Amino acid sequence: MDLHGFLKALARRWPTVAVCLVLAVGTALAATRLSTAVYEARTQLFVATRAGQDTAQLNQGQSFSQARVQSYAEIVTTRQVTVTVVKQLGLRTTPEELASRITARAPLNTVLIDITVRDTAPRRAARIANAVAERFIAVVERLETPKRVPGSTGKSRTGEEPSPVSLRVTQEAVAPAAPVSPRPLLNLAAGVLGGLLLGAGVVALRETLDTTLKTIEALSEFTELPGLATIPYDRTTPKRPLVSADGHSGRAEAFRKLRTNLQFSQVDDPPRVIVVTSSVPGEGKTNTAVNLALSLAEAGVSTCLVDADLRRPCVAPAFGLVRDAGLTTVLIGQARIADVMQQVAGGLSVLASGAVPPNPAELLASARMGEVLNELADLHEVVIIDTAPLLPVADTVGLASLAQAALLVVRAARTRRDQVRTAVESLERVGVRVLGTVLGMAPIPKGGRYGYRGYGDLPAPRTSVPPGEAAVAAGTGGAGGEG
Repeated sequence: MDLHGFLKALARRWPTVAVCLVLAVGTALAATRLSTAVYEARTQLFVATRAGQDTAQLNQGQSFSQARVQSYAEIVTTRQVTVTVVKQLGLRTTPEELASRITARAPLNTVLIDITVRDTAPRRAARIANAVAERFIAVVERLETPKRVPGSTGKSRTGEEPSPVSLRVTQEAVAPAAPVSPRPLLNLAAGVLGGLLLGAGVVALRETLDTTLKTIEALSEFTELPGLATIPYDRTTPKRPLVSADGHSGRAEAFRKLRTNLQFSQVDDPPRVIVVTSSVPGEGKTNTAVNLALSLAEAGVSTCLVDADLRRPCVAPAFGLVRDAGLTTVLIGQARIADVMQQVAGGLSVLASGAVPPNPAELLASARMGEVLNELADLHEVVIIDTAPLLPVADTVGLASLAQAALLVVRAARTRRDQVRTAVESLERVGVRVLGTVLGMAPIPKGGRYGYRGYGDLPAPRTSVPPGEAAVAAGTGGAGGEG
């Protein structure tokens, strides 16, 4: 996935990013509120040498102090210091725990030692820092005081040589006014950054695991078949499955585009018997078959729509027609095609499914089914056949071998790539020509209306439709469930 695709994925899945952001910021605020405030007190020591007054001795003393000061910093957290401080201040802690809260640092090329103490109480932090400094001075001077050398004249009152170094406090610790932890603004910034990174990571993971196809371009590239149309999603489809009742809707224009692309895709050898199918149920194949047939009939093409989904027939309910007499009635020889063919508005002929048989796969792959299709093709310019999904049952595979071409309907952002691949391979295996794909139930893009009305609102064409047929054309039913 390139950067452009990733940014589009972020925009498409912005609720995921928003949820991650809210969770991260909430966690940061909760951590800030629940954290115990920690205060930091600091004291500073200056290390000097007891040297003579001439320049050479001063330089030697300076070098001596700088060499020693790094080692002194390591003594601050030893038990020689912390045990005495704990007893002196009556702290309810161990010397080791106190040492973990003390930090000593000696800046390079200086003779300074910074001692920092952290505590939950500001005044106690200052008292501990000052006590540590005093005890540290005593420990260092004791360690640096040499033993008395016999015959020496310079010695202290205790009979020992004086310490060559002298430590003095240059800055006493005072109670800090504000805690160093937690830091609300820093935690908030970390929460925002973490939430954005988490959201981006979740989106990237979902895009990686998501094997569905979301655009007609992606579908065409994957299947290497022409993408004939993108049918936009319309929540009113279950109640109004037929687009002929609304000539200016986005769905109506999409089916006109499908009709035009279908007519121009096979100019030299136009197929007359076309199977409309899908990989799995619920992809919109019935709705596509019904409205494509209506669109062809409205364009003056003699069209017959056959409901060959003998497991879940939905064509007859979409038009409000009789379902009990139809294709199966003809296949078993109880009626002729002319006896059970029904007409709807726009001049479309509909052959309903008839009674649901116990053996639909055998009936649809039979020689009699081939004869029925040939007879329908002789009577009409185009025969559109609505069939069962390819993957759950074997009905369509046998029927497709009797047809001249097939259309594969894929539901946007729902059908997986492996399902589409298997469906295409199933059709190609029986030798049927796959004209292309139709991407159904696609989300309407931003700005999302078709722009052809912007050239001027044209009045809807008047048609002389009998009252009974007008009610049929606006009917509702099973096609909405499939579309």
